[in-house]
Amino acid sequence: MSAATLGHVLQGVGVGRRAVVGPVAQVRPAPHLEPDAPLLVDGVPADAATVHAAVEAAFADVATALRDQSARSAGTVKDVLAATAQMADDRALRTQVLARIDGGEPVVSAIDAVVSTFAAMFEQAGGYLAERVTDLRSVRDRVVARAMGLPAPGVPELTRPSVVVAKDLAPADTAALDLANVLAIVTELGGPTGHTAIIAGQLGLPCIVRVTGATSIPDGTPVAVDAANGTVTTDPDTALRAELDRRAAVEVALESDTAPGGTADGRPVALVANIGTAEDAARVSGGAVEGVGLFRTEVLFLERASAPTADEQTAVYARALTSFGTRKVVVRTLDAGADKPLGFATQPDEENPALGVRGYRLVRTHPELLDTQLTALARAQTETGTTPWVMAPMIATAAEARAFAARARAAGVATVGVMIEVPAAALRAREILAEVDFVSLGTNDLAQYTMATDRLRGELADLLDPWQPAVLDLVDATARAGIEAHKPVGVCGESAADPVLALVLVGLGVTSLSMSAGAVPAVRYALRNHSTAECATMAASALAAPSAADARAAVVDLVHPDVREMLGV
Repeated sequence: MSAATLGHVLQGVGVGRRAVVGPVAQVRPAPHLEPDAPLLVDGVPADAATVHAAVEAAFADVATALRDQSARSAGTVKDVLAATAQMADDRALRTQVLARIDGGEPVVSAIDAVVSTFAAMFEQAGGYLAERVTDLRSVRDRVVARAMGLPAPGVPELTRPSVVVAKDLAPADTAALDLANVLAIVTELGGPTGHTAIIAGQLGLPCIVRVTGATSIPDGTPVAVDAANGTVTTDPDTALRAELDRRAAVEVALESDTAPGGTADGRPVALVANIGTAEDAARVSGGAVEGVGLFRTEVLFLERASAPTADEQTAVYARALTSFGTRKVVVRTLDAGADKPLGFATQPDEENPALGVRGYRLVRTHPELLDTQLTALARAQTETGTTPWVMAPMIATAAEARAFAARARAAGVATVGVMIEVPAAALRAREILAEVDFVSLGTNDLAQYTMATDRLRGELADLLDPWQPAVLDLVDATARAGIEAHKPVGVCGESAADPVLALVLVGLGVTSLSMSAGAVPAVRYALRNHSTAECATMAASALAAPSAADARAAVVDLVHPDVREMLGV
């Protein structure tokens, strides 16, 4: 029997906390054709000119369709679709395919060969390019289907609320979902920081990736998708359905609490949101968040032929700042390179991009990018009458922190900080805090560099667990340095969204937690029901544990029983 036998529980990596029950809607697979399959016209193999024209038209049609979808979308979805459209419109890709076809190679064979070459290049580059292999193969599938006159692969038309299941879901497919009829997304491949997971989070959909056996579940089979626990249960029984209904009611109840974050004994802990665009700012500013803890400005730069001007950037930053009024907005300067390459700045010959010229290090090769951005942020500060907190990513030394602070202050930025993502920075947090006004821990990258594990490799998710004792040791070192310096230390990685781990972070001395807006209510509730002393006890237990699993188990045992029941932990 397959792994998806009725009544079975399939395990994956969950994104978010929500849970739903609904019927499966399997995504149409890519067309499977023999490499030498001919393109037929009225049942007869087409001549060379017709084949050439059909393939060229297929590329153009796919690119146009993706651009149209991008135009109808917003935020991250819009940018990802635009990037995928650029792939379909890539001159090198199209030229190489047509050259093979003109040389007599069959359509499918020609497209497969060229796409495989590009995919190998992307995978070798690693990081962001490796993650885009899914997008590249989506373009391949769409072009083959279009050229050969077959139905387009992807999500079927949904006539009822359903759980969309796929081997992997391309961003174009995710963006095209009928949200009125999508309950959740489940994939067999991908990672928790991949495009599908990011877009699902933006759309507010529970998502579970790396679920082996998911595509074996028959269409229409009812499943319970529990993102908090990373499980997909086929044919859930009455008891499980009732539990998930209870949890949904709890989420609604928690959302009604809009008070500032803090512990039971009154220690304030700012609960702020992660955003990527000015549109995101407008969307979440009306909710119960106390500001922004991470504004990922690289969205402005990605998939452009040249950097945005100071005027363009000023307008975007001013809109975001205006959305939050007097509330704190922490802006991260350009974090490009590694998994977010820029065509106009990233060095193409880096063997290890994640260890190369990324983030603040771009000042070594393209100082004008940072200077323009700082100028724009200072202008937005003046225009809005607010004071953004501006921080640099990928800082490794106190000297780098000092140089960034001097540059930012010279531009007119009033409040300056840096990211702690590199173990060296965490170990020297005291020296770094002497140079800046605040620091923010990016626990996703901190885990990646501490555990020597690519954060985009879903199969290594256990090593990237933010509960890893080595990662917590570095968070502890940074937080203690902040306490000694009397300066804020925030966390803006995924760990902040875990209500149990949030208790540990506060116990270590973290002063603010930044997360997706939907995660705030549960974190607020957990903090509200535990004192500062209890959080400190939990932190000590986590630091003393020998493994990530043991750390979490030890802390869960210390969480108040009523909170465990309320949050389902």
